[in-house]
Amino acid sequence: MVKQWLIALVLVALAAGGAFSWQYFAQEDSENAQRQRPASKVNAISPSMEVVRDSVNAVGNLRALDQVELTTELSGRVVEMNLVSGKRVSRGELLLRLDDRQARADLQIAEATLADARRQYERARRLQTNNSISQSQVDELRTAVNVAEAQRASARTRLDNHRIEAPFEGVIGLSDISLGAYLSSGTSVTTLDSTDRMELGFSIPERFLGQVGMGQRVRGASPAYPDEEFQGELAELGTRINELSRTLPVRAIIDNPDGKLRPGQFMSANLTLREREALVIPEQAVMIRGDDKYVFVAEDGVARRISVSLGSRSPGRVEVSAGLSLEDRVIVTGQDRLSSGDRIDVVDDDTAIPDNRFLSSRES
Repeated sequence: MVKQWLIALVLVALAAGGAFSWQYFAQEDSENAQRQRPASKVNAISPSMEVVRDSVNAVGNLRALDQVELTTELSGRVVEMNLVSGKRVSRGELLLRLDDRQARADLQIAEATLADARRQYERARRLQTNNSISQSQVDELRTAVNVAEAQRASARTRLDNHRIEAPFEGVIGLSDISLGAYLSSGTSVTTLDSTDRMELGFSIPERFLGQVGMGQRVRGASPAYPDEEFQGELAELGTRINELSRTLPVRAIIDNPDGKLRPGQFMSANLTLREREALVIPEQAVMIRGDDKYVFVAEDGVARRISVSLGSRSPGRVEVSAGLSLEDRVIVTGQDRLSSGDRIDVVDDDTAIPDNRFLSSRES
């Protein structure tokens, strides 16, 4: 019986020794393989401090700061016109004139009547000094002068109503009016829009209400001009939150010196809420696994994984709000094949990192 127990103990000892030996040699083989595996070639860059902009993106429509539909005040035949679509006109410039011969004659009659009333009134005042005329007669003549002056003003207004002049500097719209056409009162002649500066209306989500203020920078983009950016600033804030969309209507003034933008045009807007200095890295360096965002940094020829917190983004660039410092070397290529602790060989390659200017972005 004792002999059987001794045999069992020997077998257990041999088994334990074999397992230990296998684990030892397996670990040694793994370490040897790790040492023999060639270092991965990667590119790395140090984070930089740049000005980043917290912003809100939205879409809206353009309208002219001043816009009007010009119509006739009275009926008449067109005898003069200056309605060239797309032409820029100055304030007070004549756009259309109706036949005003009768109105001119009426004004001449009114002026003659006024001149006669004034002569009679002045004569009566001279006679009054000699008591040759009563005060009531002088008062009647003074009233006649006032009536004549009103009649002259009325005649001048009727004459002016035969002319349509530009109420402000702007661009003429389309018109179907022809020279010699007879127009009824209230006929639409054309439109006039002031387009040097445009008004862009859009809405801001309610959660940004505390960060929105007058004069903040607005950058506009239009599908019609994909390579251009239009500058402006926030000019008006609504007084009420839309209960359905939970947004605040706002208006920005957009510069349009070349007249490319037109009323009614669709435009996307980027409103800058604030600007600040922040740590920035290329967006391609960031790895995402579920909710975890991390980067690899190069330390003494070894890759080390570091979790990071991200902030504002722009095409190709991203703000790192926590996890990195300026002294870290962030791996920007080859990191998708790395594990923490892998050997790396950092090489220089200027084309590995895209050159994107950090502009800002925060989705609305």
